Amino acid sequence: MSEYREVAAFLKSNTKYEPKIGIVCGSGLSELSKTMTECQTFKYSEIPGFPMSTVQGHKGELVFGMLEGVVAVCLRGRFHSYEGYSMDLCALPVRVMRCLGVKLVVVTNAAGGLNPNNNVGDVVTITDHFAIPNLGGKNCLVGHNDPELGPRFPPMSNAYDVKLASIVASSASKLGFTDFVRPSGTYCFVSGPMYETMAEAKFLRSIGGDAVGMSTVPEVVAAHHCGLKVICLSLITNKVVMPGDNVTEAASHAEVLEAVQKRSEQIQELVKRVVVESKSYVEGIPDLKPIDLSKVKSGNLKGRWAFAVVALIATAAVVLSRKK
Repeated sequence: MSEYREVAAFLKSNTKYEPKIGIVCGSGLSELSKTMTECQTFKYSEIPGFPMSTVQGHKGELVFGMLEGVVAVCLRGRFHSYEGYSMDLCALPVRVMRCLGVKLVVVTNAAGGLNPNNNVGDVVTITDHFAIPNLGGKNCLVGHNDPELGPRFPPMSNAYDVKLASIVASSASKLGFTDFVRPSGTYCFVSGPMYETMAEAKFLRSIGGDAVGMSTVPEVVAAHHCGLKVICLSLITNKVVMPGDNVTEAASHAEVLEAVQKRSEQIQELVKRVVVESKSYVEGIPDLKPIDLSKVKSGNLKGRWAFAVVALIATAAVVLSRKK
């Protein structure tokens, strides 16, 4: 669990930026970083101890820069437990953001639509979640608790900030987006990578689920645990198939990416407007106590960096040998 300190120490020593807002980009939503200026980009492969994203639509870059006058850091591609990563590693980037001084994290995702009143292309402001993996003990807070980050038993009933949800609604109204931005909804977290059966979808709808996906909750839980404010936006990319539905095609990742592409520019505008509208609110949030990074040994970073370089060289050698 200490990897986040090592990653944060590396980034602090290699960037001038001290971000106050963090953005996590979901499938196909990496273009959000294009709203930033004066950027400094780190490929995940350049960051010692950082995982690699393996899913199409996730760029694998960490971008620092200015977003509407606010210093921000953007994660272009997240990590999922279905890729073989522990929930702890899925939450690592958010903990790194906490070490860097971030106060607010904007988490985005592409999700299946459970609520029959929502349409493909709608953006749902998530105000609650139901996480089956968490209830089964598969979550990012299992194991040793770092008291410098947060308490052993954090509440989750207040994980989604009500004031920030109202700022999203206000921003959507000013942009004329109220026809597709929904003011509230419940996100259902499943482990994936398979899409839901009709029976599973029916159950999730019956408990009040509005959207379903394979990410987001580990980051939200980690963010709330360590004191960060959270905005969560789910782009509905497909209608989840229910018993009795007359459909000819099952859900696919290609369908997800196509829906994201159609709404990409409007989501960028929405996030920019939310940042502007929330600026004074974020400035009013007291600074969190700095995380002590002094105990991070530079040797650990150099060792991990050397290992990463060797791994990349070995991978390249294998690829080249196959081409011969």
